[in-house]
Amino acid sequence: MPQDTLKIPQATAKRLPLYYRFLKNLHSSGKQRVSSAELSEAVKVDSATIRRDFSYFGALGKKGYGYNVNYLLSFFRKTLDQDELTKVAIIGVGNLGTAFLHYNFLKNNNTKIEMAFDVDADKVGTRIGDVPIYHMDDMEELLRKEGVAVTILTVPAPVAQPITDRLVSADVKGILNFTPARLNVPASIRVHHIDLAVELQSLVYFLKHYPMQETLVEEPITE
Repeated sequence: MPQDTLKIPQATAKRLPLYYRFLKNLHSSGKQRVSSAELSEAVKVDSATIRRDFSYFGALGKKGYGYNVNYLLSFFRKTLDQDELTKVAIIGVGNLGTAFLHYNFLKNNNTKIEMAFDVDADKVGTRIGDVPIYHMDDMEELLRKEGVAVTILTVPAPVAQPITDRLVSADVKGILNFTPARLNVPASIRVHHIDLAVELQSLVYFLKHYPMQETLVEEPITE
């Protein structure tokens, strides 16, 4: 059985969905087993890190054999709660919010955008990607009613904090923040900041100063 997830490093926890996605692809192709070296080549994470990540969960593989794909897939499905749906709401239906609504995490079994909120009268009452758009005035009531625990924040930066305060009052537990604003929330709320401008500047910096370094997956700057 998995160890207490609180004891697993956050960096490891963030890589688990990446492993799970690749294992799903392997399973679909009919592959029965995989080595850490093969996993490393596919997900661009060094094999020593993969073995260390897996070691937190006990003996998942055998030396000289590698890892059983079906077992790993089943194990990580349970670990990542893939059979339990988490409802998500989009807050702000601009260009980025609209893109999320069209995408709606189609390859994820455990996350689905159920609703979105905006103040634009031309959008309120319509549907995008079959997701209903509601007025921001109804946000707290509907989030509580539908039991939405996670929101994606794509509003203008000046209103990010006031809207976040309302999300906190609506008992939201997690916020994926795509605004440049750094949000103040209680310790019980988890916020991941995805600043696209910062990520782009970071990429340009690494291209200029580490041009020959082996390309590995760079983790987004989050808090």
